[in-house]
Amino acid sequence: MSKRGYHHGNLRQALVDGCLKLIETKGPTGFTLSEAAREAGVTPAAVYRHFEGREDLIAEAALQGYGIFGELMEFAYYEGQPSALAAFESTGRAYLAFARKYPGHYVAMFESGISINRNPNLNAAATKALGVLEKAAVELSQHIPAEKRPPPAMFSAHIWALSHGVVELFARGSPGTKSPYPPEDLLESGIGVYLRGLGLIAPDD
Repeated sequence: MSKRGYHHGNLRQALVDGCLKLIETKGPTGFTLSEAAREAGVTPAAVYRHFEGREDLIAEAALQGYGIFGELMEFAYYEGQPSALAAFESTGRAYLAFARKYPGHYVAMFESGISINRNPNLNAAATKALGVLEKAAVELSQHIPAEKRPPPAMFSAHIWALSHGVVELFARGSPGTKSPYPPEDLLESGIGVYLRGLGLIAPDD
């Protein structure tokens, strides 16, 4: 009988927590549903009372991750206000901070192969969270002359790609990828170069 699940009345969350630990140590495809059950202290049969299978369990971990991610992005966005530039840069840094603090959630969200279209709740949470970066991009883009202004969705996608690349290559200990500079400095300088190219930061700033 479960020590954490049934006795504490929160078996579903215990399974998600166990899943996150296994994702961190073995990757999203490196563990079985039986291992997730064992991590939560229950029998494999008990898992199916809450989840259809491993992908369903990982999808729940991703859903919870997007909730946390969205809150962090919102906080970063408002922390940078009223400056559109500061708000935009802050959301970029929040992406890196999230990946560092919540590696299991990050992998479930972005590296597990689980589509955000798997269910309406996951889609809504992902859209809301990623929408914060686009909202910051919309505000900042208003400072660019209309004829030179990239679409906000493209603008935010560029920063998302830059942030994701820094996380993947330099912040998560990928084999064979080292930099003499901290990931935070790489991201900040990269965003700076990008924004200078759009004329949003003066060359000597």
